[in-house]
Amino acid sequence: MMGVFDSSMQFQEVALRLREQRQEVLASNIANADTPGYKARDIDFNQALQAALTNNASDVETLAQTSPAHLAGINDTNGGAALQYQTPLQNRADGNTVDMDTERNQFTDNALRYEASLTMLTAQIKNLLAVIQG
Repeated sequence: MMGVFDSSMQFQEVALRLREQRQEVLASNIANADTPGYKARDIDFNQALQAALTNNASDVETLAQTSPAHLAGINDTNGGAALQYQTPLQNRADGNTVDMDTERNQFTDNALRYEASLTMLTAQIKNLLAVIQG
């Protein structure tokens, strides 16, 4: 019986972690909206979720630091979720591909979905407590 709860909780955990990572990427895009040459990036949430669930990828692969003088590396993945460049809807003279309207919409949508996942997880935990307490 605990296997059912574990898989359900694992799904919510993975979804929340990916939503958090996507929120950081979208915030980075918004912060760099005026940076010349900046290329907007995003995470394909559905693909990353499927990959994380099929591979049980809960551990994040990081670059090895062989010396304390090394800076923390930046991978092309964001906690297991592959970062992809966005296709600009309209080209800008400075080479920046951030469309603020699109980024704000995606940021808000992702935040709402994050809150919805938290609400569902909270409800699952409350149900478990109710069953335990009798």
